[in-house]
Amino acid sequence: MKIVIEEPGDQEEDQVIFRCREMSPELLRVLALLKTQDGLVAYDGNRIHRIPPAEAYYIEVMENKTFLYCRDEVYELKQKLYELEECLAGSDLLRVSKSVMLNLSKIRSLSPALNGRFEAVLDNGERIIISRQYVSGLKKRLGI
Repeated sequence: MKIVIEEPGDQEEDQVIFRCREMSPELLRVLALLKTQDGLVAYDGNRIHRIPPAEAYYIEVMENKTFLYCRDEVYELKQKLYELEECLAGSDLLRVSKSVMLNLSKIRSLSPALNGRFEAVLDNGERIIISRQYVSGLKKRLGI
């Protein structure tokens, strides 16, 4: 892989151009980091925050609202889960059910649950159920 870095002129905007034969998982991860480098736009009442995706424990949709759960705080997001899934492709956030994306780096332990599902215990003690439809993708991402 060849990497070229050029300094733009005074009136030019910074830009990133990828030329590749195929999108590898590594390139997808880099794209996800670039897209979310400033963080997810999250709302706490009238306040607006930029939350880095790495700080998210999980994202959940409840009653048509999307919530971002961090270690001690909960924020609301305006995007739909499928939009976040596209935006965060290649990051540590992975879809684990119809309504939840889970940060794989925040998993303390995994254990089998009923009906082919798994249960993840997070660093902050919360428990998340992984639907059986998403278990194989989770295993693949974790290399198990």
